[in-house]
Amino acid sequence: MLWVLWITYGSFYFCRTNISAAIPGLGQEFDLSKSEIGLILGALKIAYALGQLINGQLAERISARRLLAIGMFVSAALNIVFGFGTALYFFVFIWACNGYAQALGWPPSMRVAANWFPSSKRGKAIGIIGTGYQVSAAATFIIAGFSADHFGWRGAMFLPAGLFFLGAVHMLFFLHEHPREEDPESPAVEKSVTVSAEVDASPARSTFMANLTVTLSNPALWLLGLSLGLLNACRYGFLDWGISHLLETSGGSIGKAGVKYALLPVGGIAGSLLVGWMTDRYFGGRRAPVICVMLVLLGCLTLVYNEFVSAGLWYSMPILFLVGFTVYGSQVHLVGSAPMDLARKGTAAAGVGFVNCLGYVGAFSGDAVTGILVDRFEWRVALYFWAACAFVSAGTTGLLWKTTAKTD
Repeated sequence: MLWVLWITYGSFYFCRTNISAAIPGLGQEFDLSKSEIGLILGALKIAYALGQLINGQLAERISARRLLAIGMFVSAALNIVFGFGTALYFFVFIWACNGYAQALGWPPSMRVAANWFPSSKRGKAIGIIGTGYQVSAAATFIIAGFSADHFGWRGAMFLPAGLFFLGAVHMLFFLHEHPREEDPESPAVEKSVTVSAEVDASPARSTFMANLTVTLSNPALWLLGLSLGLLNACRYGFLDWGISHLLETSGGSIGKAGVKYALLPVGGIAGSLLVGWMTDRYFGGRRAPVICVMLVLLGCLTLVYNEFVSAGLWYSMPILFLVGFTVYGSQVHLVGSAPMDLARKGTAAAGVGFVNCLGYVGAFSGDAVTGILVDRFEWRVALYFWAACAFVSAGTTGLLWKTTAKTD
């Protein structure tokens, strides 16, 4: 089930990170400014944030398979519709709708993960699941980049949509929401159910509002959400604007830039696995100390990023790997294992959804501010903004330094 979740949620990134390869051609064909492109990118983030808040609650009450299926098929269809667009506000509207559809992915996935993995193994499990969307992001940068080179920016929308459709079909065949569904008679399964129940045995709250109130009254989740929002402003600076920045500072084709940029999520795989293993093995489930260190390193790397990628291939490759290592080493656990640990009993998906909601408000702000800064100043100023967000995120995460998983 770990690997089914790995493939399922990883597939969502086919129809999210592909926009990075489409942006150069899209902006050129319709003469869009960086601020206007930021509006398109930000539309997904604000709709995603709203979707996380709502869908995190719904995931406590509605079948995860149903929510995932709706999100996957609708998002794939919207990417195809986006490819036929010709006007700015059409793009904004469709990409916002895609944001809500994408928000049907993470909370139900974490609901299933909470059913299958106890808190003592959660850091490692979420670390592995988190590598799925880094692998698919790396693949998407390459596939969408070369599709844009050969078929225009619309190719970067169509081919990933087909891959996402296949991911949805795979999910319907193989996802089981709870160990009981496998074999109720099996002693091994009964033991798994018991262990999972130790962490999350309570049923969901009786009403949507009661569940939401329990979530909103948890101060640890507010701190995690603030930290994730600041991190996402930096993270989506790299994800959404990174290929455009490489093209404008280093030249070359979109396809080649996509291949270079695939190193960022590859570094993320190493980071998410290492942090998950370290927090389980050496910190007793305390995520904040390692995340805090990762965020400080991310801020330092961002300050020198422009000089490294401008210096040529052999300088840009290690910096992209290290940025990915620190971005995802912190993000995967801020959005996954940490809110699952600190959510009150029976509200794991709701807690994850709320933290991710605040995270994508930050991502929206980051996209909007980045577009304005690049239009008015230069890329270097935007990178300073990303670095500042990483440093402040480290500070807010540090407030949870001694916090451990709730056991009651």
